[in-house]
Amino acid sequence: MSCAVRYIKKPVKGMDPEDRWEEQKEFMDENLLFEKAPVPKAFFTLTIPLVLGRIVGLVYNMVDTYFIAKTQDAALVAGVSLCAPVFILMVALGDLFGLGSSSVISRLFGERKDEEGRNVSSFGFWGSVAVGVLTGLLMLLFQTPVLHLLGAEGEVFSHAAQYYKYIALGAPAMVVSLVPTNQLRTEGLANQCMAASVAGSVLNMILDPIFIFTLRMGAAGAAIATVLGNVLSVAIMIWVTAKKARKLSVSPRHAHVSRENLLAVFAIGIPASLNNVMQSFAGVLLNRNLVSYGTDSVAAMGIASKVYMVLMMIMVSFAFGAMPLIGFCYGADNRERLKKTIRFDILVQLVIAVAVAGTMALTAPRLMQFFLKDSSVVEKGSLMLRCMLASAPFAGLFLVFITLFQATGKAMPTLVLTLSRQGILYAVCIFALRALFGFHGVICAQAVSDVLTTLLAVLLLRSSGIEL
Repeated sequence: MSCAVRYIKKPVKGMDPEDRWEEQKEFMDENLLFEKAPVPKAFFTLTIPLVLGRIVGLVYNMVDTYFIAKTQDAALVAGVSLCAPVFILMVALGDLFGLGSSSVISRLFGERKDEEGRNVSSFGFWGSVAVGVLTGLLMLLFQTPVLHLLGAEGEVFSHAAQYYKYIALGAPAMVVSLVPTNQLRTEGLANQCMAASVAGSVLNMILDPIFIFTLRMGAAGAAIATVLGNVLSVAIMIWVTAKKARKLSVSPRHAHVSRENLLAVFAIGIPASLNNVMQSFAGVLLNRNLVSYGTDSVAAMGIASKVYMVLMMIMVSFAFGAMPLIGFCYGADNRERLKKTIRFDILVQLVIAVAVAGTMALTAPRLMQFFLKDSSVVEKGSLMLRCMLASAPFAGLFLVFITLFQATGKAMPTLVLTLSRQGILYAVCIFALRALFGFHGVICAQAVSDVLTTLLAVLLLRSSGIEL
């Protein structure tokens, strides 16, 4: 069944025939990307802006870290670093509404249920606002016990408290920012999302040295710059939604959804949130198993993981950027276009995995030396990086499959895969391989987990009724 729609020029009561035709043409044009454009064009139109936005975000993170470290105050740097789990919490809450609602919206638009899609978009936005406000209030109310739980003591505590307080005040903006950036792509407004993200990152980079050094605000200044950057991004995306989007809404009067759509949002949103928890779990588990092999092993893995994350960031951006196209075609029951999109998605992931991972593997020692000159760290880190890169094609396939399940509303496969790659399967791999091969088993655990999880994804795909 094709998702194409015919538009017939005919007079409509109460509207000039030419005006009606222009309205129909506009509607046809906005759906052209999802319905008629060649799959590669539609794919890259949606994904490239997200990739570029993520790259700018990566640069921002490096610059932000640079300015914080430039204070040469170890206690300040430690205090800011200890607040990292707070960001993971906010990303998790943002994904709950952002990825959850956008998955449902893209399918509803494919089914021509635009009014329901509009309601889901407004619910996702205002739901994230409410949760963001509640999160900020709870963070402020329990600030001291939370900071102690994060490990802040002594001089570090004061810096962490300064940073934490302003991050808590900015919690609504930071949670909400992940909602419109996902929703706007369901209407093909990927460039506008990128512009908002870049604007927020640039503002943050400009304000960092002003607040931290010129105004001598230290950790508080770094937090305020981060919050204001997010506020700007959110403000731009709200404006785009109100002025440019034809189907999405941020109006409270549209924030009502059916029970079916509500459950569908959380069915995908909850596993998406858990993914952030699993990443944190995997990091803690890895470090705890490496620490007995020396601090140089922990340092080497820290650097190798950062290098590897550049590849993963690119692959994740392409995979998630394609979700609206997959969801639209699935909702429209256009199986042929859905197959073409998935196959092209797989091709892109494999090309990136082979090309970028191959280059990184060949230049691994140089990449490690860029961060640290210690010969032991460089040697171990190069080996670690190559072990992770070995499974890059499988990681790419995994990303295609899990985003496919998310886009099509397959909640159980999404949950199973989320809990597996950096959760249950990873834990089994790291303990079993360490028992068998010691240090080398630990550093190969993620690669083995990638292979096993991808095979599991293939089995789940076969039982899902989705054909490639």
